Amino acid sequence: MGDNKNFVLFAVISLAILLGYNFLYAGPRQAEYERQRLLQQEEEALSQADLAPVSSAASNTLPQAVTPGETTQPIAMQDAGFIRIETPELSGSLSLRGARFDDLTLVNHKTEKDENADNVRLFKKYGSADAYYAQFNWHAPRGAEDTIPNDSTAWTADSDLLTPEQPVTLSWVNNAGIKFLMKVEVDDHFMIGVTQTVINVSDQPLTLAPSAEIRRTGTPKTDGLLILHEGPIGVFGGLLEETGYDDLKEDGNFTGTPQEGDLKGGWMGLTDKFWMATLVPNNTDILQRARLTYAGKNGNDVYGADYAQTWQTIAPGETAETTNRLYAGAKIVNVIDTYETRYEIQNFEKAIDWGYLWFFTRPIFTGLHWLFEVTGNYGVAILLMTVILKLGLFPLANKSYVSMAHMKRAQPKIKALQERYKDDKQKMQQEMMALYKTEKINPMAGCLPMIPQMFIFFALYKTLYVTIEMRHQPFFGWIQDLSAADPLTPLNLFGLIPWDPPSMIAIGVLPLLMGVSMWLQQKLNPQTSMDPMQQKVMNMLPILFTFIMAQFSAGLVLYWTWNNILSIAQQWVIMRREDARMAALGK
Repeated sequence: MGDNKNFVLFAVISLAILLGYNFLYAGPRQAEYERQRLLQQEEEALSQADLAPVSSAASNTLPQAVTPGETTQPIAMQDAGFIRIETPELSGSLSLRGARFDDLTLVNHKTEKDENADNVRLFKKYGSADAYYAQFNWHAPRGAEDTIPNDSTAWTADSDLLTPEQPVTLSWVNNAGIKFLMKVEVDDHFMIGVTQTVINVSDQPLTLAPSAEIRRTGTPKTDGLLILHEGPIGVFGGLLEETGYDDLKEDGNFTGTPQEGDLKGGWMGLTDKFWMATLVPNNTDILQRARLTYAGKNGNDVYGADYAQTWQTIAPGETAETTNRLYAGAKIVNVIDTYETRYEIQNFEKAIDWGYLWFFTRPIFTGLHWLFEVTGNYGVAILLMTVILKLGLFPLANKSYVSMAHMKRAQPKIKALQERYKDDKQKMQQEMMALYKTEKINPMAGCLPMIPQMFIFFALYKTLYVTIEMRHQPFFGWIQDLSAADPLTPLNLFGLIPWDPPSMIAIGVLPLLMGVSMWLQQKLNPQTSMDPMQQKVMNMLPILFTFIMAQFSAGLVLYWTWNNILSIAQQWVIMRREDARMAALGK
């Protein structure tokens, strides 16, 4: 089979993969979800009989519908005050009613690439239609719920401001004089530390289990693509568990089980594309339960994650203390890596969806990020990374292009054989293989460099899509977001006409350049005889890929275009060199 046929085969397979992966499998699953009605307090059914709910039975009810502007919180749940949270990355508050983190905004990340856009809001007020919050507390044996704080407990604090330099301690005393303390600390990024202390000043032993939970009301909108997981996630017993919102709703709670010995460490929470909230229990403490949860009633969906540590019995006069953590913020790679090392968090790096090709995707990101730190521009980093990858693949490409040069030189002989043995296909194949051997032509050489290029393409696609580092990063000129499609199209005269064409036909400048470069690369390849259908497919590929790539991120199209240009230059130089060498040999 000639090199052109190899190229056609590769291109058709690639096209099928791209179409199937991005359109057929992923599909248009980005339907708008209707926001759920207001929820006062979610109903929680604990999976183990010896665990009692944190809150009283009265709190396990769903709210009645209210009119806009009406509050859903009962009077007893209001006016307890809050603590302001101010860090270089976070802004929000910690409610003293229930000691609940239910207001958190990312100060360095906006919803859109616009100076006037709103900042991303992660946590939202308890009791709102889309409430999203985290809470640390304790469990007590059944019948002893009144000895511990609950959802409606009003805590007191030693300060009204929480910063990296200024931790805050919350306190509450029960009717028996037992004192509960929570020291809350934040750092410069997204990790919140909570040290829970119980001082038993009574004359009776106290049994309890430190616990924490994340709850999210309503099913959030996701991209709905198989390339990225969004939803409940966690590491239980060292193993990553990912489940979709719909799957958790259908299958029920997922409870982690230890693989060997006791269940320790790990983490669990909810992840969006670029943000997440995860609980990180102390990795030395044994957990009696860690899970991903769903609860729903009367049209209200509540998703979450929680854990409970083992029971502790605190004798009279003794004190018990444990420190656990909450990660709430952006999924920045080096920040997550630092936390994984510092706190020995199992597989915390898997919070970023590197995919099954993580061993390839992660190095691609590492190289791109290093080049970005050197150049200050991710577009330039992509161009340089492409050159580095081309140099790494040079031996394969060199063999391929040398074989192409030999194939081009042998075209008259190939056509003569095809004409001579047109009625004897078997004989023609035998003679063709003998000619390939004589002329030093490897029919499969053209496919060799394309295989690693496919892996590079998908790894770069994954990197551009899932990493926040690429989000809203500009290149030059009209490319102000490498993670978004090229916005400049000739259909509206490059923005001069006030009309936004449909996305399927709004082909940007970069995709057009990519299509042209692909067409030029085809023209450099030696032409072999094809049946009419093969020729039509060959001629249509640049057009088809132009329309397909127009929907991809500008950074990916930049890589593909630049890679084509480098390949054209490399192929031209090698073919000219081979022509000169053969001319010198008198051939």
